[in-house]
Amino acid sequence: MKILTLHCDYIKFKSLKKALNKTDDAPTEGEISVKEPLVVLTAVEKGDSEKTVSQLVSAVEKTAKEVKTENIVLYPYAHLSSNLASPNLALELLKKSESLLSKNFKVTRAPFGYYKSFELKCKGHPLSELSKEFVESFTEEKKGADVSDYDTKQLIKEISRSKLDTSKLKENDHRILGQKLDLFSFHEVAPGSVFWHKNGKIIYNQLTAFSRELHEQFGYDEIETPQVLDNKLWKISGHWEHYKNSMFITKYEKRDFGVKPMNCPGMMLIYKSNIRSYKDLPLRLFEFGKDHRVELSGVLAGLFRLIQFTQDDAHIFCTKEQIGSEIKRIIELIDVIYKKTFKMNYHLEFSTRPEKFMGEKKDWDAAEKELESVLKQAKIKFKINKGDGAFYGPKIDIHLEDSLGRNWQTATIQLDMQMPKRFDLEYIDKDNKRKTPIVIHRAIFGSLERFIGILLEQTSGSLPVWLSPIQVRIINFTDRNTKAAEKFVKQTKEDIPRLRIDADLENTTVNDKVRKASLMKIPFVIVIGEKEEKSKTLAIRTRDGEVKSGVKIEDFVKEVKEKIERRG
Repeated sequence: MKILTLHCDYIKFKSLKKALNKTDDAPTEGEISVKEPLVVLTAVEKGDSEKTVSQLVSAVEKTAKEVKTENIVLYPYAHLSSNLASPNLALELLKKSESLLSKNFKVTRAPFGYYKSFELKCKGHPLSELSKEFVESFTEEKKGADVSDYDTKQLIKEISRSKLDTSKLKENDHRILGQKLDLFSFHEVAPGSVFWHKNGKIIYNQLTAFSRELHEQFGYDEIETPQVLDNKLWKISGHWEHYKNSMFITKYEKRDFGVKPMNCPGMMLIYKSNIRSYKDLPLRLFEFGKDHRVELSGVLAGLFRLIQFTQDDAHIFCTKEQIGSEIKRIIELIDVIYKKTFKMNYHLEFSTRPEKFMGEKKDWDAAEKELESVLKQAKIKFKINKGDGAFYGPKIDIHLEDSLGRNWQTATIQLDMQMPKRFDLEYIDKDNKRKTPIVIHRAIFGSLERFIGILLEQTSGSLPVWLSPIQVRIINFTDRNTKAAEKFVKQTKEDIPRLRIDADLENTTVNDKVRKASLMKIPFVIVIGEKEEKSKTLAIRTRDGEVKSGVKIEDFVKEVKEKIERRG
């Protein structure tokens, strides 16, 4: 059984028509609306039983109590699994779940076996989205098993089955572009994880290099923390209690370890490794952290929602007096990347103290006032989300719109007054007294993979020249022009050492070669024929279809250099 729990402001749903002929469930009479619910999207799978139901009930009760809600909505949601139980068993177990949960909560069960329309608003705090899976435990032992017991040909067939269904996707969907441009692929052997191909890795590396350059300019120190850490660390940070079900757990020498879902606890240890003075603050630590979070297969969505992803994560350790200036610097950095570099429109959302929070109310009031003051001074428009802050502090989230009009959270700025206390972090102030620093959590790209997905869709794969995997392609008009084409490639690489330039010298027509380059979204395609050889000029076709003849080589080199240097 797989579930996705969503703590919502509300959910509205109504039955449209039957999806299954045989169902004794009655449709809704009009629209059903439930306020402040814990919505439990549920997929009943083969092998589920009443034991599985008891696991679901226990987990849902725990989450409902943590988010302090009395209302539970059981919502059949087959899309979470491809291993669904029979309709009769599914309905039986859903009714059993409803009955058990009704002892302590007000339960609404959406009808089973109907197409339904639904609308909900998810709150957005750390416990508002949790995915879980329940299976019956069993042990299967096979003595003397070795490699000869496996049918490797059958296994190869099974791991080769993943295929992208493009029937419901738009042409500029990043998953389609990823295939066409040979950027990345996904495979069932590593669900929700990206296999970066050469072209995709170029984009990834260019973005990380750009980010490193900016972080150095803004005074950050790049560090790196381990991916697998003892559960003692996660207990101190609070993640073991609040986030364990979304973590990959493993054992080593009878100790419990967790694969990191976020980078903050490791950074706390780096700060703690030395005695810090007020002169060391603000201390800005930055890393490209590889994170893993347990997600159900039904909610994975290409680069937009993954199990393994990369965050350009930073933690700023500062005094209370430095909070305002540091937030301003972060917003400046966000502006450089989103507006000045990528010309992307974004909006800010400011989230305040949730019902369940850690720390003193007066500290929260002061932190919220500080963040709101910074935004107003910068004359930045923002939306207030009351009660949607992280459990350790208020936050500012940056949202981008994708090509389908959906909003995705990318950058985030979170003020943390609790984790420094839990880790006993200190600095020596001017009066030689020990004080606790404030920590600002922040990410600019957010998930680097999600940012790349949004960028691909917004540009339909026509990336800026500096990011394009192949920036220039040379085409020979006939075989007689091959040497001239090869010479031009060599000379241009010397003029622009890091230029990504190649040549298509195959024995096909020029039109075929140009068409192939166009499909690959290459910014500049240069055709060299007899005329170009004699005049020592170039015939250039740009990605948007503009054709120029008689272009001087030095003029072309200058243009490309300028575009790369100013990230055009």
